[in-house]
Amino acid sequence: MLSQFNFLLSQSSKPLPFSPVSLHNQTPTLHQNDAQALPFSPAINYHSVSLKTTTVSAMTSNSNLSNHAFTSNGISEPDLDRFADVGNKLADAAGDVIRKYFRKKFEIIDKEDLSPVTIADRTAEEAMVLIIQENLPSHAIFGEENGWRCKEKFADYVWVLDPIDGTKSFITGKPLFGTLIALLHKGKPILGIIDQPVLRERWIGISGKCTTLNGEEVSTRTCAKLSQAYLYTTSPHLFKGDAEEAFARVRNKVKVPLYGCDCYAYALLASGYVDLVIESGLQPYDVLALIPVIEGAGGVITNWRGDQLYWEASSDARATSFNVIAAGDKQIHQQALDVLQWQ
Repeated sequence: MLSQFNFLLSQSSKPLPFSPVSLHNQTPTLHQNDAQALPFSPAINYHSVSLKTTTVSAMTSNSNLSNHAFTSNGISEPDLDRFADVGNKLADAAGDVIRKYFRKKFEIIDKEDLSPVTIADRTAEEAMVLIIQENLPSHAIFGEENGWRCKEKFADYVWVLDPIDGTKSFITGKPLFGTLIALLHKGKPILGIIDQPVLRERWIGISGKCTTLNGEEVSTRTCAKLSQAYLYTTSPHLFKGDAEEAFARVRNKVKVPLYGCDCYAYALLASGYVDLVIESGLQPYDVLALIPVIEGAGGVITNWRGDQLYWEASSDARATSFNVIAAGDKQIHQQALDVLQWQ
């Protein structure tokens, strides 16, 4: 794994833009059932990838769609494509900032909850906020660093931003953090992006569509038995009290427990490399972008009781704490819930 990172980091640092483009007469073509996550290479033009799906790709604006075509959420396909375009611009802008500071010297500030924050976190969030305000001024924004941004108390569309999920990894030079971008429509995530700006990997999930990694469709893998599962969590030290005991019960039943990936673990699950991710005490900006990515890859993500994750943002909303379980296979999701025994 380290050798792959060294190879990737040795490549050109020039950021690759991610924006909707025409995909006519391009190759290769992937189907969801046999698609696998491909290693990123700066030599590949990811705007030249064609996706064969029953719906428009997350990375393209399909000119053949009727203006009267609507998704199950009541949002028109052209609007959804536009939102995805803006989402890509946000990730591009945040990535430009983050790469500038990665493995450089800068001041580390402890917030009130003792979590670290850097100039990269704050500058990346502001870069994203400016793009949203310019392109979608009626949309509200809830960012990890600066909270609610909107003149109104409520909004149908809310962008939830975490510029660097995994700041501890970022400040210690480990490229397993990520930028999380979610768009909520009436409280439901309809767009989610996990972007790793150093490795230049971008997972995009859009409600009703297949999740993609750099334009290629990805899917979770089958794992019917908990005893065969590979499990990730950021750190076993983050669980407290009953949650620590519940996690330990699952950890003791899986094949391999692994640690230290923050949001990147969920991306690996979406690409079919791991089977379970279990964490506790996550904030909305840690969670909401993950939902379309996991579900669009065929996985399941809920709280520890098996309920859907939901948070309706507003100027008065408090940041709810979530206990999260994500699984690539519905069978081990239920098995893990049974072992957690969370009430």
